[in-house]
Amino acid sequence: MLYFEDLQLGQRFFSAEHTLSEAEIIAFARQFDPQPFHTDPEAAKQTFFNGLAASGWHTSSLTMRLVAESELGKAANGLIGMQIDKMRWPQPTRAGDTLQVEVEVLEKRRSGSQPDFGVVKVKWTTRNQDDAIAMQLECAIWLQCRQTAPERSAPVPQA
Repeated sequence: MLYFEDLQLGQRFFSAEHTLSEAEIIAFARQFDPQPFHTDPEAAKQTFFNGLAASGWHTSSLTMRLVAESELGKAANGLIGMQIDKMRWPQPTRAGDTLQVEVEVLEKRRSGSQPDFGVVKVKWTTRNQDDAIAMQLECAIWLQCRQTAPERSAPVPQA
């Protein structure tokens, strides 16, 4: 298990790889993002993408799975997301792309309101086999501390 204290600024985690198939792209899109450039390889040739492209939400969902199955996925209380910032998809993900995620620890602080937990800001970067960025985001995760925060001493009454 990983706890708040186990993470260090600049630390990086790497996921396993996953190669996306055309069938996966179409199945996800039919259920969650039914647009022709995600569901119909022939129609997709006449779109902005000039061919079948995975939904950005598919790339994001797959990224989540890869992170959950990585070493970081062993977080003591799970990967509880608090906020996502700067989410972007600089280029489309295509059938046959092999994706891998790198997670970098950017910041961390112990919670003031719940001192048995900490907030860790991380950057997720999903790259394809050509090292091109398919998705990137920054997020804050809520992580359990290994050690209970020291008790704060009560103020000394003034006479």
